[in-house]
Amino acid sequence: MEVVQILVNGLMAGTLLAIPAIGFTAIFAVLRFPNFAVGGLMAIGAYTGLVANTMGGLPLLATLPIAFLVAGLIGVGSDKLMISGLRPSGPLAAAIGTIALGLLLENVLRFIFGNEFRTFNIPPVRDWRFGDLRVPPHQVENAAYAIAIMAALFCFLMFTRSGKMMRAVADNAALAGLKGINATRTTDLATFMGMGLAGVGGVLIGLDVAIDPLIGTRTMLAVFAAAVVGGLGSIPGAVLGAFVIGLGEELALLAVAPTYRTAVGFLAILLILSFRPRGLLGERRY
Repeated sequence: MEVVQILVNGLMAGTLLAIPAIGFTAIFAVLRFPNFAVGGLMAIGAYTGLVANTMGGLPLLATLPIAFLVAGLIGVGSDKLMISGLRPSGPLAAAIGTIALGLLLENVLRFIFGNEFRTFNIPPVRDWRFGDLRVPPHQVENAAYAIAIMAALFCFLMFTRSGKMMRAVADNAALAGLKGINATRTTDLATFMGMGLAGVGGVLIGLDVAIDPLIGTRTMLAVFAAAVVGGLGSIPGAVLGAFVIGLGEELALLAVAPTYRTAVGFLAILLILSFRPRGLLGERRY
């Protein structure tokens, strides 16, 4: 029964991890560099949801679109101010710039909110019990939100003009430009969507653990590992990679102390890339 409990926990963790992993890989698919500021925007989203819930009195569901909007706008604004000028120097310079941006955002949150842990204002509910198996209702609710967001994103990419433009630029930016697609507008949209998803992911993960300014930094390795394992640029790959990492980190608890569970991300990257350098589902595949 302990293994079943761990598998359930891993599936729940993977579902939540998939949201920021999709945001990370969507930005990579269009802009062609890893944007590590996703961690900082996860923290921005988590605190936005926290303020909306605890100070604004809004229910959890109402905080998600607010966190998406705030994180997306800050993501686009900070990209234009600090990162866009680095992109012509190559993906390495841009990636390093995003690390600095993420650290800057975290320290702004530290200055405003301090370093103490905070929690959402949600009523406590007893776990559902199925024999020895325990399932917290809030985890099921969060997973349902995450699945609904993934379904909405799929519909956006497949059936809307803007989504098709993003896919076209991700597949072949030069050809998309020849067909009249505005690359700047599309990259801004990709950044907005990716950072907005990171913000929503910060809220959902913050509901599972306490929130502090480092919540994004602690999660960023797992997000990056999920995107790499699934295949950078592949949204289905990010989802698959999130489940691999979520289940792997939980199953690792059978053999090692919780302190070492973060090593699972590094191990997964090394193992997968040794056999499939482009990840489980390749790159730029939707």
